[in-house]
Amino acid sequence: MRQVLLQRGEDGWWVAEVPSLPGAVSQGRTKAEAIENIRDAIELLIDVMREHGDPIPEDDFEAVLVAV
Repeated sequence: MRQVLLQRGEDGWWVAEVPSLPGAVSQGRTKAEAIENIRDAIELLIDVMREHGDPIPEDDFEAVLVAV
């Protein structure tokens, strides 16, 4: 399981990013599509990292809401 950040891009598409996996970025027209696409990107990236013998980083951040 990975923490994913979702935000709307300038073009109106949803951008999904995994902070603990550099390079794991995807997008979709809807939130659901962006989540589906980032799930595929995560799986592919981790497969490549394993093939190369690279360590798989753990999630190393915590998201909090701050009222202003």
